[in-house]
Amino acid sequence: MKPGIIGAMEEEVAQLKEKMTNLTITTKAGMEFYDGLLLGRPATVVRSGIGKVNAGCCTQILADLFHVDCVINTGIAGSLDAAIDIGDIVLCTDAVQHDMDAVAFGYDLGVIPRMPVSYFPADTALREKAKAVCERVNPEIHVHEGRVATGDQFIADKAKKEFIVTNFQARCTEMEGAAIAQAAYNNNLPFLIIRAISDKADNSAQMDYPAFEKQAIEHTVKLMLALVEEVA
Repeated sequence: MKPGIIGAMEEEVAQLKEKMTNLTITTKAGMEFYDGLLLGRPATVVRSGIGKVNAGCCTQILADLFHVDCVINTGIAGSLDAAIDIGDIVLCTDAVQHDMDAVAFGYDLGVIPRMPVSYFPADTALREKAKAVCERVNPEIHVHEGRVATGDQFIADKAKKEFIVTNFQARCTEMEGAAIAQAAYNNNLPFLIIRAISDKADNSAQMDYPAFEKQAIEHTVKLMLALVEEVA
């Protein structure tokens, strides 16, 4: 199985790129796709850029040009659950866009008009493998499973955090996952979103984020390198 690995920021995928061999770099839509072998296994690694549009475009290119068999999105997020600490990892059960609002037309919040699915389910087998791997390579942190809420907003406001929790029962929030999930769903590709917690998505977020971003990324990199050996 050939995974397509997406990180929104260069910091999230740089260490993965450094370990690739037999490498071909293709530039498309302003993104550099590193296609080759990661730890001796076929993979494509790419920095998508931040936000839902970049993430969706990136996923479609992985499907069309690189013929990946699954999509794994690695990165960082803000916690929406007091039980999830900074540095912990959340594995997506499903993903929804918290800023999708067609309520005026009779739809519930988060529902995409005329789409059969708006809460996109992650691949169970990928999630189970990731959980086992993470517990092995990151024993100092906790691994959680749950819904990821995505929007084109950096959540640093307590009221907005409570809005997302109340309406979507999500465990973390970020800016790319549900767009990747929707594009993967449209292409019949299994996917998994992996998020290390860098902040609490509240009034402390701007203070927490710079301090804990590096630590969170280290956890996801260790997980990704071990996971590739399981899925590729």
